Amino acid sequence: MPAFTGGQMAKWLYERHVRSIDEMTNISKQNREVLKQHCEVGAMAPVDCQRSIDGTVKYLFPVRCAEQIGTSEESGRYVETVFIPDGERATLCVSCQVGCKMNCLFCQTGKQGWQGNLTVADILNQIYALPERDRLTNVVFMGQGEPMDNLDNVLKAMQILTAADAYAWSPKRITVSSVGVRDKLKRFLDESECHVAISMHSPLHEQRLALMPAEKAMPIAETIELLRQYDFTHQRRCSFEYICFSGMNDSMAHAREIVRLVKGLECRVNLIRFHQIPDVDLPSADERRMEQMRDYLTAHGVFTTIRASRGQDIFAACGLLSTAHNKT
Repeated sequence: MPAFTGGQMAKWLYERHVRSIDEMTNISKQNREVLKQHCEVGAMAPVDCQRSIDGTVKYLFPVRCAEQIGTSEESGRYVETVFIPDGERATLCVSCQVGCKMNCLFCQTGKQGWQGNLTVADILNQIYALPERDRLTNVVFMGQGEPMDNLDNVLKAMQILTAADAYAWSPKRITVSSVGVRDKLKRFLDESECHVAISMHSPLHEQRLALMPAEKAMPIAETIELLRQYDFTHQRRCSFEYICFSGMNDSMAHAREIVRLVKGLECRVNLIRFHQIPDVDLPSADERRMEQMRDYLTAHGVFTTIRASRGQDIFAACGLLSTAHNKT
């Protein structure tokens, strides 16, 4: 085919969002037939959605996960994706795995175990087939799974999101979350210009280890030392996610240790309310203690916010995503 066919295909995909090769009408019928022998658009509509009273929408998308399952057929598995409108801003929280290996104590996703990495198509389909796609202003990789545990596919998806002949998004519209995975986090920081959000949840090694087994392989202190090697003084942003458990990790002693740990690092902290999940005996957040922690951190040079909980009534808030009903 002539070289310009590639540009034609890109426009059909990333500007017009066609669902089939037959819709690419400025490509000759002969070439469309050849393409259909080897390729498919692969768009799959969500099979279910739930709407929150606050406007948040949670979608259930089918995924193939062909790399792990060893078949090109649909896997019978699903992931949840959350659309969060907020005035002129509209954020999509995408997933990168079915389940998760990290097994954080407070996260419902980890309770279902790990069932497979999403392909690049699986990741992009959450955007491509989203009914509100044209309203999106931001994408956050904070859904199901650990992005660094599926880094090759996450990076490829981000390349398409930011490529001039694809979605042409600024990397500053994309934030990728991580617990901190040795070697993988460094590679992400080297190969991407997107924002990074680190799940901290405690600045104390033993306590964080009890909450997050990943602390053993890459302690939060080591993660922060890695972050110090990168420049976050301009547009690229570094943030720390911090779920608060009343009387457990929200004391002034914790606040002082956070200030000590991140001293000299340009960053922000997002305090998040803990949402109860079944069979996990952790205390809910205390609003007053969260406000005290926020005020202390901000007063000591660490810009801190309390993140609004969205979609809690449809189990779409932080830590609540799960598709445990998936079957092999």
